[in-house]
Amino acid sequence: MEQGAQGSAETGVPERPVGAVRVPPQLRAADVDRDGGAAPGAARGEHTHNEPPVPRPRPAVQRSSVRGQILDALRTALVAGDLRPGEVYSAPALGERFGVSATPVREAMQQLALEGAVEVVPNRGFRVVVRGARELAELAEVRALIEVPVMLRLARTVPAERWSHLRPLAEATVRAASSGCRATYAESDRAFHRALLALAGNEQLLQIAEDLHRRAQWPLVGGPGARGRAELVADAAEHVTLLEALAAGDLDAVRTLVGEHFIGAT
Repeated sequence: MEQGAQGSAETGVPERPVGAVRVPPQLRAADVDRDGGAAPGAARGEHTHNEPPVPRPRPAVQRSSVRGQILDALRTALVAGDLRPGEVYSAPALGERFGVSATPVREAMQQLALEGAVEVVPNRGFRVVVRGARELAELAEVRALIEVPVMLRLARTVPAERWSHLRPLAEATVRAASSGCRATYAESDRAFHRALLALAGNEQLLQIAEDLHRRAQWPLVGGPGARGRAELVADAAEHVTLLEALAAGDLDAVRTLVGEHFIGAT
């Protein structure tokens, strides 16, 4: 989606290093590059001067899996704060760091643009969106409007013994929070909420809730006000308490816990 023809004057825009992002294995540029066989750093419309080289992983992966692996790596980088709000990142530079061509990186970034995590900057790349407290509060409100009624219905209809099956996932979030790694906790947190909502048997609900959950986890965690280990642990502990309230059919407690959980997550 970046504009600008090959051979245009380069701006030399500096970029912040991505950091210790877990990247997918190397895929040779010739296997994935659809930009006419250009090398990873030579994609049109983006500039890579003064960007430090990064060693490329050795093993090869299947072409069909590259875009998905890059998308997962970028999502992890967003949650971890390695891709920072307000900064511009070019697909060729990220491709070099990931050991792939610019094409799958650009495709993954375009998906993130559709999801609202980044925005296109013509001739430069993609800027990570900066989110304010109001937007995060709005996301929390929408999540509560969708999920509280579902949780209350589940509390009334799901047998108490079924909630015990989710206990390992709730405990996994506590362990992830204890690690202090925001990306690890974010993944574990989504897994718990997804498994809980799956009991409603509504695939559309799962997709909408997952999208809202991801949006609530992005840029802010890498900037000022990011939650520390203690806050993550407190957030995770609420999962265990929520399961107990659901198993007991305590509707008032479920309503309170879910509402406060979303507010606290912002």
